Order: sequence, then structure tokens, then C-alpha cells
Amino acid sequence: MAQMTLERVEQPSLEVVKPRRGGRRIIREVVLLAVLFGVYNLGRFLSAEQAGSAFRHADDLIRWEAWLGLPSEATVQHQALQIPGLAEVANVFYASVHFPLTAAVLLWLMIRRPAEYSKARWSLAALTGLALIGHMFFPLAPPRMMPGWVDTGVLLGQSVYGPTTDSGVANQFAAMPSLHVGWSFMVAVFVIRATRSRRRWLWIAHAVLTFAVVVVTANHYWLDGLVAIALALPLLLIFDARRVRPRNAPAEVAELGQRLDKVPAAASSSSARTR
Repeated sequence: MAQMTLERVEQPSLEVVKPRRGGRRIIREVVLLAVLFGVYNLGRFLSAEQAGSAFRHADDLIRWEAWLGLPSEATVQHQALQIPGLAEVANVFYASVHFPLTAAVLLWLMIRRPAEYSKARWSLAALTGLALIGHMFFPLAPPRMMPGWVDTGVLLGQSVYGPTTDSGVANQFAAMPSLHVGWSFMVAVFVIRATRSRRRWLWIAHAVLTFAVVVVTANHYWLDGLVAIALALPLLLIFDARRVRPRNAPAEVAELGQRLDKVPAAASSSSARTR
């Protein structure tokens, strides 16, 4: 009669490396992002005196969009403003969602998906740097400053810029490319990459909604958003955490350890005996 002896197989020693989640790291990253934001804001002072060229560029861009057959943003805005309350909601979204949501997603990635966070941080920084170059060398008056559009922020008392081009803390001629659209597109990709739920694809709606909001509020042209997406795509491919295998993979090691814990015993072929 054959008898099989089950013996406990010693599990390999696995050192689970926990991601750094200390307050010091969070402070360091916040400071780094603040520095990058400060460098970007230098563009406001470098292009503040280019109002004349900004309006000339706006005239040129409107003609380019007509040549490309893109629909008029003014027509789209006028149709959207027929919906009661839509302009108020769009203004609130434009002013309060863009930066806070981007910061919240970066914070979540830093804590829960550190490998993804590193790539997300540098892809956002690279896009912002390219945008700064565009804002400096191609200052562009937004649609709300052009005849035919309505400045919904000023009209409803919700403007984050103020009534003139010199008011506010932002560069009002920094329209090309649109960081609202570029950042929202990147944020959507970050979350889709970092999660596995089927509902993660709903984040695409964030980018689409942001694009619609900047047009309805007359803060950007179609080409502003399209150029931002065109710049973001290669950066997302370059800074892709999935293309780089990390030396230490804490999450994978921890998962392997949990799987091994569920195996109470294994058959040892060398211990098989026949009586």
C-alpha cells in the first residue's frame, strides 16, 4: 500500500520593503511641486508686456481653426449658455477642480502607488515646462478677451482673474497650450494605469469635461487643448512606470508572501514510501 508523507516546506525568507510614507517625504514632494509651480509662474512676468502679440496670435489662431474646419467656440458657448445654471457650474469647475484634484491624485499615488507617482510627477513637470515655453514664445489672448465671446466669470462675478488683463496672479495670456486640458488628460491616464477596476475608465470623463468647461467659459480655444494632449501623449509614453521593472517591488513581494502563507504543506517526492 502506497503512503504519501506530507512535509512542511520551508518558505523562502522574504523581506517586505514598505514604501516610504513618512511625513518628511510628503513635505519634500510638496516643496518640489511648489518650486515647479513657482518656476512656471515666472512666465507671467516674462510675457506680461506682450499683450499686442497675444491678440495678434489670437486672430491668427481663429483663422487657423476656421481653415481646419473646427466648430466655432463662440457658437458652442452661446448654445451652452442657453441652459440655465450651466455657466455657474462651469465657472466653479474651472476655478476649483483643476489644481486641487491634480494635487489629490498625486498625493494618492505617492502614498498608494509610489512607482506610478515618480513617473507621474516628472511627466507633469515636463508638460508644464513645455507649456511654459509655449506661453513665453506664443502669448495668446483667450477667447473671453475677444469680440464674440462672453467672459462668464466676469459676467457672473466668479472670475478668478479679475476684470482686466493685469489683475489676478495667473498669466492670462498663457492659453497655448491649455494646462487645464493637459493636466486633466494626464490625471485620467495616471488613475487608469494605477488601478484595475472597470470603473477606472470613467476618469476619461474628467478630461472630456474639463475640455468642455474651458470652451464654455471662453478660457481656451480648441487648439489649446488639442496641442496640450499632443504634447502629453509622448510624455506619458516616456514616463511609463510599467516599462521599467523596479529593483525592489514591495507590493509584488508582499503579495507573493501572502500566497505562500496560504499553502500549508507541499508534497515531498523524496519522502514518498511504499510499504
